[in-house]
Amino acid sequence: MLIASPSGASAIIRKEFPGKCTHYGLRRKHNFGVWASEFPAFLPKEVENIKDQFARNLASRIDRLPVPLSLTKNHIMSSCVKPKTLSKTSPLVLLHGFDSSLLEWRYVLPLLEEAGLETWAFDVLGWGFSDLENLPPCNVASKRDHLYQFWNSYIRRPMTLVGPSLGAAVAIDFVVNYPQAVDKLIFIDASVYAEGTGNLAKLPKLMAYAGIGRLHCLLPWWEDATVDFMISGGYNVSSYIQHVKQKALVIWGENDQIIDSKLSVRLQCELPNAIIQQVPDCGHIPHVEKPAAVSKLITDFVQVDGQVDIPASLACLKKV
Repeated sequence: MLIASPSGASAIIRKEFPGKCTHYGLRRKHNFGVWASEFPAFLPKEVENIKDQFARNLASRIDRLPVPLSLTKNHIMSSCVKPKTLSKTSPLVLLHGFDSSLLEWRYVLPLLEEAGLETWAFDVLGWGFSDLENLPPCNVASKRDHLYQFWNSYIRRPMTLVGPSLGAAVAIDFVVNYPQAVDKLIFIDASVYAEGTGNLAKLPKLMAYAGIGRLHCLLPWWEDATVDFMISGGYNVSSYIQHVKQKALVIWGENDQIIDSKLSVRLQCELPNAIIQQVPDCGHIPHVEKPAAVSKLITDFVQVDGQVDIPASLACLKKV
């Protein structure tokens, strides 16, 4: 889920970490204009109207990679942002919330890259900017298969999977089915205790569709893909939580008005190996509202256990 962006991430960083913007800040000049100014042709033309420079930068990096779907025997040209470099820490894969896109990460992703982390941003099947002209099923099983096939095609190492809001349910469903693919988990204001899709339909439209968050809704298959998910039954993962063995970080905005903050404590208690970190003065989407704080929490969590080996087969990653 995504709302209109704050008017300048630099101001957010200065407020969060006054005088400490050297490593985690966004005001350094080289953070602007680093990427190509032209947008990929498959994005809606309305992308040109976006004023937020961070969103423009990230949108210009969106790529489509072929991903085979084992459930339908078809390939999907799947939208993502590829990492600039490999690293010896667990690669990060950033999911997003309900009916949103990887543009949620416009402020945090450059900070994670500045910290030297290998960072992918990934559009969950049915949302974002993948080519769904030949619409596959967009139910839970298909979303899971799509993420696994993407991982198996391009990452192929245990990853740190980051799930905000409904993305946390996507992550839990995935890890209990493919535990070998996940090294660690990070949940941000996790929506993992709701059953089905009923509550999702009640989310305020301004929260779900305002500003940048509406761009993917302009693609011709958006409505059908979302309806297909809604009538499929949605996620029911609360019974899976106790079976998650990976180390986990639970991040929560203390002023979340959408999901009861008591559920963050419940989640941390039910996960066998989890810690919790609260973000002060923050609502439901800390990675948009408090990017510097979130990027630091993620970086510290990923780096704490040291390095991992990079398979020689991934040497061609930058040429993908």
